[in-house]
Amino acid sequence: MDQRENQSGRPVDTATPSELRPVVRFIGSRVTRVMLSPTRKRIFDGARETIRRWRGAPHRVHYFHEVADPYSHLAAQTLRELLAAYEIELIPHVSAPTVGQNVPEPELLARLAVRDARAIAPHYGLTFPAAGAIEHGEATRFAARALTCASRNPDPGVFAERAVRLGEALFAGDHAAVRRLAEAAPLDGQADADRALAEGRALRDRMGHYSGAMFQYAGEWFWGVDRLIHLERRLIALGAARDDRGPRYPRPPIPRQGVPRAVELSLEFFPSLRSPYSAIVFEPTLELARATGITLHTRPVLPMVMRGVPVTLSKARYIASDTLREAGLLGVPFGRIYDPIGDPVRRGFAIWHWARDQGRGDAFLSAFVRAAFADGIDTSRDDGRRRVVEAAGLEWKDARPHLQDTAWQEELEHNRLVLVDEMGQWGVPSYRLRGPVGEPELCVWGQDRLWLVASEIQRRGQLAVRTPG
Repeated sequence: MDQRENQSGRPVDTATPSELRPVVRFIGSRVTRVMLSPTRKRIFDGARETIRRWRGAPHRVHYFHEVADPYSHLAAQTLRELLAAYEIELIPHVSAPTVGQNVPEPELLARLAVRDARAIAPHYGLTFPAAGAIEHGEATRFAARALTCASRNPDPGVFAERAVRLGEALFAGDHAAVRRLAEAAPLDGQADADRALAEGRALRDRMGHYSGAMFQYAGEWFWGVDRLIHLERRLIALGAARDDRGPRYPRPPIPRQGVPRAVELSLEFFPSLRSPYSAIVFEPTLELARATGITLHTRPVLPMVMRGVPVTLSKARYIASDTLREAGLLGVPFGRIYDPIGDPVRRGFAIWHWARDQGRGDAFLSAFVRAAFADGIDTSRDDGRRRVVEAAGLEWKDARPHLQDTAWQEELEHNRLVLVDEMGQWGVPSYRLRGPVGEPELCVWGQDRLWLVASEIQRRGQLAVRTPG
């Protein structure tokens, strides 16, 4: 998933150094703040809209679809509704999957995407086949052939209808239906489809992204159904809505009511101290645990770049801008960044290990990520660390002797192995919900799944009331 961060830990070349000199840390953090400035965004968005109106151009939305991508199947189901709700020109593209550094765990992602798409679909009024087949073979090639043909139809509704039918058949494992649809497509064979897929991927690369199920409007990217709320709000603000009903695909709410017998439920939270998404969801996660009464176990992991996992420039830019939008949905501050990569993170975890023994571990981690991602505090300096420690309700004179501790390292590596080997996850933030007895574990990845965790807590809390004993 494009908006999430990888913790696989495989040794690969990285475009981002895991250590920064003070001047590089300062300049890089300042540049990021400027990029995330709301004023800058208003100016650029306003300029694009002025040019669009001057040219008399429509509100043009590009959509990039990957045939075997479960998130693309969900996104395809929204296309007809978006066309009906907004005065837009929709341009669909079929793309070959991205390979390389932006997708370091393709096999794990394929399995996760099927489970995740099935879990979230009903909450958005969408469907995903119960079988959830993972297809990368002949059926996928046939589906790509049929859908490439549909993408060339001047009516985007034809593409929308065909994409949904193909997705239903493909993920249900109905290869015969996929083949019938493909054989009806007037293409010059599979080679023609392969060329079109390569062209779709190349276009997406040139426009600046790497994932399937991507919408692009006026220079801004929106991933799948999870980010349609941001696209819809922008179109509504520009007067492109056909009525006043509001967004068709809002983010589901995060219920925070207390649940009966909450002691039977436990939630494990896997964040990182250099993850923007972890930063914005940290306090909301603590609030959810407090409100519902369930037991929370915070299990941090080392940032991906410090484990040699790369973040390309295009991915880094998207993550930063996307986190700013997501912070707005959660109602938390974000944007005044002072990058804590390297030594600040290590010293932070050293203090956290001690702070946890004082009963202030979560408070310290929360204060650290707020300092680094919202308050612009330089956590590489002792005065910055002191401010974090004191914000967590601790004394700097007691914390300072623990800056060189290394006992935390083994625990963080164990947490990473649990994340990858037990949960089949590899990114942060991730969650594992357990209980009551007889219910399977819920393992999800991303700050945009806190609502799903919260919804499941409510369901399981009521279930616990009916559990004998």
